[in-house]
Order: sequence, then C-alpha cells, then structure tokens
Amino acid sequence: MRRMRNRIVKAIVVVLVMASAGCTTPEKTQIVEDPLPRAFDGKPDLNGIWQTIGTANWNLQDHSAAAGPPELGAFGATPPGKGVVVNGEIPYQEWAVEQRAQNFTSRFREDPEAKCYLPGVPRATYLPHPFQILQGGPKIMIVYGFAEANRTIHMDKASPEPAPIDSWMGRSHGHWDGDTLVVDAAGFNGQSWLDRAGNFASDTLVVEERYTLLDRNSMRYEATLADPSVYTRPWKISMPLYRRLEADAEVLEYKCVEFTEELLYGHLRRQTGG
Repeated sequence: MRRMRNRIVKAIVVVLVMASAGCTTPEKTQIVEDPLPRAFDGKPDLNGIWQTIGTANWNLQDHSAAAGPPELGAFGATPPGKGVVVNGEIPYQEWAVEQRAQNFTSRFREDPEAKCYLPGVPRATYLPHPFQILQGGPKIMIVYGFAEANRTIHMDKASPEPAPIDSWMGRSHGHWDGDTLVVDAAGFNGQSWLDRAGNFASDTLVVEERYTLLDRNSMRYEATLADPSVYTRPWKISMPLYRRLEADAEVLEYKCVEFTEELLYGHLRRQTGG
C-alpha cells in the first residue's frame, strides 16, 4: 500500500509540473495551406483573365522614350521601359541586325500589329490587352482579345505533332514540369514581329514557354526563343503576369481589321481629277 501511495503521489507531482509549464495538452500540428489554387487534377489552376504590365510590346530590350510621327504627338511616341530579355542581349546573326534596323525604320507601316495581323507567340502574351486561359485536362485554350487570336495547347500528345501548315500562331504542345506549365510552340509562318521596335524571328522559330503561378493572382511567364536562321543561340524573356480582379473582367474582342484599310489598301484607291 505504501508503494502504491508513493507512485500516486509521484504521478500527481508530474502532472502538476507539466501544468505549470503549460504542457497539459500536446501542441497542435500546424497545417500549412497551399498558396496556389488547384484544378480538379491537382495541377495549379491557371484559369482566369491575365495581363502583363510594362512596355515589352514597344521594345523587349531596355529603351528610352522616342518620338513617333509628328502628326500623332504623344499618341505615336514610345514610352521608356525596362527590358525583359534575360541578360539584355538578343543574339542576332550579322545580317539580322541590319534587318532589325530596317524594320525599326518602317515600323509604323510594316509592323504586323499595325495591320491587325495575328500577333504570334510569344508576342500575344505581352500585348497591352488581357487574355484568358481556359484550362481543361487534355486541352488548354488561350483566348486573346487582339484580332480575335486564340490557340489550343495540346496536353494529350506524348510526342509533339508537326503543324499541318505554318501559321501566325503556330501549333502548341504542353506538359507539366512539377507546378510549371511548359508549352512548346512551332510551325510559325515567320511573318510575326516580336515588338514594335522591329525585333523578329523566322519560320524556323521554336518557342518554349513556362507558366509558373507565384500565388493566386500572379504568375511568372518565361519564353525561350531558338531560331538558327536568325539568332546565334537561344535567348530568353521573363516577366510577371497579373490576374484581372474586377468582378466583371472579361476579354473584349478587338476587331481591328476595319481600322487598317487605309494603311493596307489606300494606295489602290482610284485617283480622280484632271
């Protein structure tokens, strides 16, 4: 009986000591919440309307403000901006440096954007217009407002299939690398420009895009461009994309073809007069 009593006393002492130290209950396990929204299949949910902020569409590289046609005033001028080219350099072949300069000189008439042609990849991403990602399982669709451009990313092809015909937007195949959507795009017609400064590629361009959610409302976009006909090596751009948070946000169709008729066909107008 004495031994039993001593054991009980010791047990009570231990309980009192634990209580005084705040250890009467085990610590609760901390649950770390996933900062990324997830789709039905556990992959990051990219659904939504996104837009870049910056001047990449004017010039992918660092650039100062520049004047446009005098009659347009500030409307036609180029705003200054930081570049999005990793390491700053676009590694053009010697002949392509001259072509880029010619493009810049004639940019107000020859830029495909001015003619309302489809923007191509990657330019469609950093045009100053929102775009919408519609994420399914075997397919992901991206809808752009400018010129009613859109593209389908095929997620269900074990081996990328060549494009049946070259086009402005090319053909896109995708897969997941962890939480990053990787898209390989090729099959372009070589007529797209990369910005209003005249940077360009050819029909042998291959683009690898990477879409990585940073949190619910921001994403990192990276694109590596490889074109042995124009560049001496592959090069990369990187920029953030932001979710449009307005309750009524939507991608509005920018049907700009009718605004280009004078630029494209004005020289064909019948001349009248003596």
